[in-house]
Amino acid sequence: MEKLRRVLSGQDDEEQGLTGQVLDSSSLSFSTRVKWFAICFAGGILCSILGTIMLWVPGGGMKLFAVFYTVGNVSALASTCFLMGPVKQLKKMFESTRLLATLVMLFSFILTLCAVFWWHKRGLALLFCIFQFLAMTWYSLSYIPYARDAVMKCFTSCLS
Repeated sequence: MEKLRRVLSGQDDEEQGLTGQVLDSSSLSFSTRVKWFAICFAGGILCSILGTIMLWVPGGGMKLFAVFYTVGNVSALASTCFLMGPVKQLKKMFESTRLLATLVMLFSFILTLCAVFWWHKRGLALLFCIFQFLAMTWYSLSYIPYARDAVMKCFTSCLS
C-alpha cells in the first residue's frame, strides 16, 4: 500500500532535495487525493451523462450537450491531477507516446465549443464530440501497458 501511495503521489525511492521535501509537506494527504479524484471523476461522468440527455432536448439541446459533454471530459481529465499532481500530469500528457492524443483531445474541446457557439454548426459540434471521445479513449489506453497494441491488433484482425 505504501508503494502505491508513493507511485500515485509521484515520489521516487531516491532521496528528495529541499524543494521536494517542502512540496511534499504542503501537499494533500493520500486519502484526500483519492477522495477528490473520485469526486472530480464522478462529476465528469455525471456532466457527460447529463450532456447526452440534453442532446434530446428540443431547441438549445445541442448547445447544452456540447457544453456538458466538454466540461465532463475536462473534469474527468483534471481528476487525475489529484492523484499525481498537476505538473506531473502535464508532463505525462505531453510525452511523445501521448502527444498526438493530447493535442487532438485539447483541440476537440476548443473546436466543439467554437462550433456550437460561434459557428452555429450542430453537426460539426457533434463530430468534435466524437473526436473528444476517441481521443480520450486513445489517451486513456496509453496508460495501460500494451493496450493500444491490443486494440490495433483487434481492429486489424476485424478489418482483414
